[in-house]
Amino acid sequence: MNAAKPENGPLAVASLLLAATLWGLLWYPLRLLEGAGLSGLWATLVIYASAALVVLPVLRRPPRLAGQRLDLLWMCLAAGWTNVAYILAVIEGNVVRVMLLFFLSPLWTLLLGYWLLGERLTVLARRVFVLAFAGALVMLWDPDIGLPWPRGRADWLAVSSGMAFALTNVMVRRLHGVALWWKTWASWLGVMAVAGVALLLTGSVTPPAAPVMAWGGAVALGMFGMVLMTVSVQYGVTHMPVHRSAVILLFELVAGALSAALLTDETVRPNEWAGGLMIVTAAWLAARLPQAGPA
Repeated sequence: MNAAKPENGPLAVASLLLAATLWGLLWYPLRLLEGAGLSGLWATLVIYASAALVVLPVLRRPPRLAGQRLDLLWMCLAAGWTNVAYILAVIEGNVVRVMLLFFLSPLWTLLLGYWLLGERLTVLARRVFVLAFAGALVMLWDPDIGLPWPRGRADWLAVSSGMAFALTNVMVRRLHGVALWWKTWASWLGVMAVAGVALLLTGSVTPPAAPVMAWGGAVALGMFGMVLMTVSVQYGVTHMPVHRSAVILLFELVAGALSAALLTDETVRPNEWAGGLMIVTAAWLAARLPQAGPA
């Protein structure tokens, strides 16, 4: 069945704003679960397993991959690292800083599109690249440390999550013959696999002694929150041009910044705001770039 023709209806806008708001607020229940004794990795495993079970009945005939099995594997692994690293980063790090570093992803998407899809890097695309990179340098600059480099595990997780997100998007585009729900479900399996391997590597295979409420909260977050966010994004991007939907989804930063200001004592330095503004501007410009042809 063909996707619906893009339109600019208020329901599509509301759907994307809902998804962006929920993603921007996701850090808060994750920290509550962590505080209740359910670690980030275990919470991730339960959340995505619950979402995958809900979606399972809507899946139809398995896709014919026709030589795309390796692409599907890369998509699953990239999506897995994207979500696991992001969840751990927002639990451990400064919410706004983590989100801004994650939103370097359009920068990595431009590069990966050039390397893996053969898309041209236009003059405007190169300027967007420079703007995003300069924003990262400004944001990460610390006169006491010297070189502008990610500081601490949360920073590295956020940056690597954005890189993995870019790779996920490129792989999704290469899997053009696979239905969207199958790609979504496979991505969730990838998250579960990466979280499971991380639990094995950290020696945390024994379920934590968290209260039943915490386990139930993680299940509910997956069955309702994760599925709702996914459906909202899919509806919005299906009924709206991509350059508009990508910009609207940047509202996640607003939701994250406001919620962090209200619910935490975290602060963001002036250079982080300035660098973040450059990154967001680059993301906005990247979303409005014309579709690139092959190099």
